[in-house]
Amino acid sequence: MSDSEGKVLAMYEGARPREEDLFETSNVNHIAWSLVVILLGLVIWLCITLVNAENQRHALITNQCPDPVFKSGVDKACLYTVKSRAHWWEHLWYGFTHVKPERK
Repeated sequence: MSDSEGKVLAMYEGARPREEDLFETSNVNHIAWSLVVILLGLVIWLCITLVNAENQRHALITNQCPDPVFKSGVDKACLYTVKSRAHWWEHLWYGFTHVKPERK
């Protein structure tokens, strides 16, 4: 190789692609973020079930769903539609703050 060819090759050396950057890589940890999204969905789902369970528990304690035929029974269809407190967040707050049963 002559000296002029070496100069031309040296001039275009920076135009060659670097092999370590040929494939696109991501610095985001997809497994960790997927786990965060799944766990957040699980927490939301558990909060919804806690609100529903506390709504039915409070309705049973305050006797809001008596059976019209049997006075000691419970109307199960009423338990699915009853709103025993004014807002859903009241059920959630009560469920979070009262983790042990009350002593009588």
